[in-house]
Order: sequence, then C-alpha cells, then structure tokens
Amino acid sequence: MYKKFVFRLFLSNLLLGMVWFCVKGIEMNTVAATPAFQMSLMQSEGNGPEAFRFFGFLRQASSGQRVVDYEVLKKENKYVLSKQDYQALLRIVQAEAGNEDERGKMLVAGVVLNRVENENFPDTVEEVVFQNENGTYQFSPVANGSYYSVAVSEETKTAVDKVLNGENITDGALYFAARKYADTDKMKWFDCSLERLFTYGGHEFFK
Repeated sequence: MYKKFVFRLFLSNLLLGMVWFCVKGIEMNTVAATPAFQMSLMQSEGNGPEAFRFFGFLRQASSGQRVVDYEVLKKENKYVLSKQDYQALLRIVQAEAGNEDERGKMLVAGVVLNRVENENFPDTVEEVVFQNENGTYQFSPVANGSYYSVAVSEETKTAVDKVLNGENITDGALYFAARKYADTDKMKWFDCSLERLFTYGGHEFFK
C-alpha cells in the first residue's frame, strides 16, 4: 500500500512538472515569435523576461526564433531655425524654385543654408535672404516683390524639411542663377568670378 502511494505521488509530481514546462515553453515561444517591428512596451514589473527590458522599454526585437539587438535612433534636424527664418526659407525657395521639382527646391534651400554657414555671408536665413549689397538685393524675388506674394506649396515644405534634416545636395554651392532670365552683365560676373558646378532645371550653380 505504501509503495503504491509513493508511486502515485511520484506520478503526480511528474505530471505537474511537465505541465509547468509546457506553460513556460508556450510563453517563451510567444516572445520569440513576435515580429521584429511589432514591438510592445514592456513594463518594469512582471511582464516578461528581465533580459528584454531596459528602463521599461523593450531592449531586443525578435524575428522568428532569432533575437536581434537594436538601438532606437532619434532623427534630429541638422539645422535649427527660428520661426522667422523657417518662413523666410520657405518663401525664398517657393519664389526662386516654385516651378522646379523637389530636387530643384532642395538645391535652392541648400544654397541659402550654405551661405548661413559661410563666414562671408550673414549668420541667419532672414539676413541672407534680405542681404543688400550697394543697393542690390541678392535674390531677385526680394527685389521685385514676388517673395511677399508666393503661396508656399507642400512640396516646397517637404523639400526644405529634407535639407534641414541634413540632405544637402549642393556640392557646396553658394550662388545660383537662371541664365535665361538673368542680366547679361551679371551672368558675365558669374562666369568670370565663380566656379561653375552644375546645372539643374532652370538654374546653374556656382561657388
């Protein structure tokens, strides 16, 4: 009788152990099978293995049966502009490149920001846009007043934001001109005094 009791107790404990291992196995498989980019916030107490938590945030992503470490990167603007400078940049890009595609708009925005960073030009976007040398504005839309009447498009905003995020594609250009509409003497100065870099759309770019 005693042997039967011991044997039954052993079987009961064995069965409970198997059930416990099955439950834990299901939990671990669920974690491992979570798609890599469908991650949920894991709390600091009781919601999964400690190895997967770091200050309350998910520290590892799982794909299939493979666990992959990752880092969360915060994308920050390369340029930080005041509201006035941002609006000035949007307006001058729209006025100068409203008929250009997104890349053409990015090039104009890049030239303005190159000037801001260059010691030979003013230090803010507004000052660059309204710079006046010997009674002559640097940008024709400011001189003829079209700068003030433009309606900034969504494409212009997208192009400007890309440049502010660091997508400068100007090769260091500090000047641009539309030869088709420019004064002959002014273009002669561009050709003789500056290095021509490339042409895109209706503009030629120089430094």
